[in-house]
Amino acid sequence: MTLEPGRIDPDLVPRRTLASGSTIPAIGLGTFGSDHASADLVAAAVGEAIELGYRHIDCAAVYANEAAIGAVLERAIRGGVRREDLWVTSKLWNNRHAPKDVAPTFEQSLRDLRLDYLDLYLVHWPFPNTHEPGVDVGSRDSNARPYIHAAYMDTWGELERLVDRGLVRHIGTSNMTVPKLRLVLRDARIRPAANEMELHPHFQQPELFPSATRRSDRPRARTATAPRATRWTSRTRSSWTRPPGWAFTRRSCASSGPCSAVRCRSRSRPRRATSRPTSRASWATRSPTPRWPRLRASTATAG
Repeated sequence: MTLEPGRIDPDLVPRRTLASGSTIPAIGLGTFGSDHASADLVAAAVGEAIELGYRHIDCAAVYANEAAIGAVLERAIRGGVRREDLWVTSKLWNNRHAPKDVAPTFEQSLRDLRLDYLDLYLVHWPFPNTHEPGVDVGSRDSNARPYIHAAYMDTWGELERLVDRGLVRHIGTSNMTVPKLRLVLRDARIRPAANEMELHPHFQQPELFPSATRRSDRPRARTATAPRATRWTSRTRSSWTRPPGWAFTRRSCASSGPCSAVRCRSRSRPRRATSRPTSRASWATRSPTPRWPRLRASTATAG
């Protein structure tokens, strides 16, 4: 097989096996961009990514670009890319957790993406809270509620029915904590096939990641591997670890719109751990260099 320069044989991209036996490409493209990029621009990035060899596309209704991406996916399939070689994910947004809203919301994503089924459908966040477009990070939804496990399982039951109907192959969780995930694994009729999490050198999830790898759900880590973010999925933790005497803390970014965990570096900054002083002050300005594959930059960001 002869490839043009810059293109990668999709068969050479590592794949991860889920509990069902299905395999998911270990490197994919996230399509968050609604805070700074038009739907057409993100869709163009998806089209270019598929030409370059990407087969894993991560979408969400809240990104407001699924209809534009659907047109690109349809052209790719008509152009010879086999549907079974693509892995397409979408997500249920926070204000659609009511059981009566789940199926209509999913079916709208399916229509927008112009597909007969999805490979993976995630509950975007575990609690039914939402931010309206244009609000700042300090805004609070007056209807916000904490995580209520019984309510979450009502939502999860509707996702299970989508599997029963043959509309989605796998369902999963996103942005979960260990206690919440344990409850879902205990009570679900169809267990999560994947748990999507933020994972990178500045936010290593030392409790959640090992917990997920010990169970049947496959951790899906999101992080930037190029100036404009892509998405990767792996069981392997970063080879970079924080130095002794340093801890990491999350900070909110100042941009508006739904939060993207990887689009800016202000999300996580090292701070000095007061309980364990260290003389290695040079770590304060040293940027870690993880051993991730260098991918061609795209105009879409992961979310």
